[in-house]
Amino acid sequence: MAKVIVVGGGAAGLVAAWRAASLGHRVLLLEANGRLGVKLRISGGGKCNLTHDGPPPALLAAFSKEQGRFLRPSLHAFDSGAVLALLRREGVETYTRDNGRVFPLDRPGSAAAVVAAFETLVRRAGVEVRTGARVTALSGRAPRLEGLLLGEEVVKADAYLLATGGASYPETGTRGEVLGWLKGLGVPVRPWFPALAPIPLQRPRPAWEGVSLRGGELRLGAGAGGRRLEAFAADIVFTRTGISGPAALELSQATERARREGGAWLTYASVPESPEPVDAALQGEQRTNPRLSVASWMGRHLPERLAEALLQEAGLDPDLRLKELPKGGRKAMVAHVTGLALGEPQAVPLARGEVAAGGVALGAVDPRTMALRGWENLRVCGELLDIDGPVGGYNLQAAFSTGFLAGSLG
Repeated sequence: MAKVIVVGGGAAGLVAAWRAASLGHRVLLLEANGRLGVKLRISGGGKCNLTHDGPPPALLAAFSKEQGRFLRPSLHAFDSGAVLALLRREGVETYTRDNGRVFPLDRPGSAAAVVAAFETLVRRAGVEVRTGARVTALSGRAPRLEGLLLGEEVVKADAYLLATGGASYPETGTRGEVLGWLKGLGVPVRPWFPALAPIPLQRPRPAWEGVSLRGGELRLGAGAGGRRLEAFAADIVFTRTGISGPAALELSQATERARREGGAWLTYASVPESPEPVDAALQGEQRTNPRLSVASWMGRHLPERLAEALLQEAGLDPDLRLKELPKGGRKAMVAHVTGLALGEPQAVPLARGEVAAGGVALGAVDPRTMALRGWENLRVCGELLDIDGPVGGYNLQAAFSTGFLAGSLG
């Protein structure tokens, strides 16, 4: 059988190497880091959000139309159930949260156990693993890649599977340089762009670090008072430099795009209604419960730390009774809960994203095999592809599925 080199020992590379070796190929897995699965170990904040529950059509619907069409063959070939069954056979039990996200059972070292399971599968299948082996260049021209450079060493194979990841979290080894090499070989690519990243703010609130806003909606507008561009209903959490959390990650790509195009403004609606009905309800509360403090009313919608700070900024004593609340103060309170102004973002950092948008253009890849069009022996998979699904395990599943097809060599 053919000799196969897989470059990258992350989610996609591990599955690709296991699959190719299981089909009888001689496989060499090259990983730049000193150990396998470095980024996989920190997925889901270290809890390792493996995948998302549901049949392939449900998962595909979470991606853009172009990405969903591309992923259809791979998700049907190796779906979330197949991933979990594979891990279960290696002793990794999982559970599904109410939101559909799937995690290994919450035990010490659960993420490491997932990586260990994949490493066991790879080694048992006969894959030769070389860690600390960073590829420094690709050699060849279409239709065949001739070899890979590891410093001054040249390694050759019959087929090459690139699973080198994107450009986020460079400390995990995903520096994104392979995209430039492929572009130099004439492969159509799209530049890396931040996605699923925390959003720094022009006016951060470090005193609010660690405070979460839940059950509301993060909104992106085209500048202060501008038209609404996008919104996402989920939690945010304040950081020292801005905001993170599911809603921030989900809107980070759109936020950075709007910022570059000339205007972006963020608000968070803890009460996702327009101000008018909330104002009417507050006026009704003034009549029926006049002795209620403004702090108590704000505390129904915002964490205490934020409520008190916002009241002070509005010049309102937290102990002020609703019956004493002036019209201007009432309007300010309503505005805070129906659209708390977070303000302008700073540049969203590419390096801090859970994934990076951009990569090898999907039109350049056969979705049934992950083979680069015009190349006889070169395949790509995982985050190196121009795929950026939502937060929630979708991107890892895409990596597993595309890795499976990349390794399904005839």
